[in-house]
Amino acid sequence: MIEMKVMGIALDTRTGSPIVVLHDKENRRALPIWIGSAEASSIIRKIENLNVSRPMTHDLVINIVEKTGYSVSKVEINDVEKETYYATIYLKDKNDEILEIDSRPSDAIAIAIRVEAPIYVSAKVLSNGSVSTDSAKDAQEAEEFKDFIQNIKPSDFAKLMKDSDQHESDQ
Repeated sequence: MIEMKVMGIALDTRTGSPIVVLHDKENRRALPIWIGSAEASSIIRKIENLNVSRPMTHDLVINIVEKTGYSVSKVEINDVEKETYYATIYLKDKNDEILEIDSRPSDAIAIAIRVEAPIYVSAKVLSNGSVSTDSAKDAQEAEEFKDFIQNIKPSDFAKLMKDSDQHESDQ
């Protein structure tokens, strides 16, 4: 799992649909997730610290969670199938018992940012939907890898295999 933060809300220029954009700590990968207008509004209100006079849905959920003795420990965006993302909200009680709650990513994110809980994304989700945000660094790493591959010799593999066999016989 890779920890990510909310970069912001964008609009799909083709459809007008809102997109929440997450990014990793190094700002190397961004993950866009298309969401509903209500969830986008909720996320924007928190990002911009806009207060409302009465609790909105995500605030209500947090109030219920906390009044029942739990806290939100983290959220995970852990799967994607046919462009549908899946998330889990992890609740923890006083005894460190964990409850896992199935959620849409947009709701999980809206809740997580309100309580400052970490947002994690699985490698599978990132590999399927993320985009690079640092093409210069990607190009540099690709060039370093090409140099490595061009300079490797068959004897390097033989040494690696010998070291591996020696390690196994020591155990």
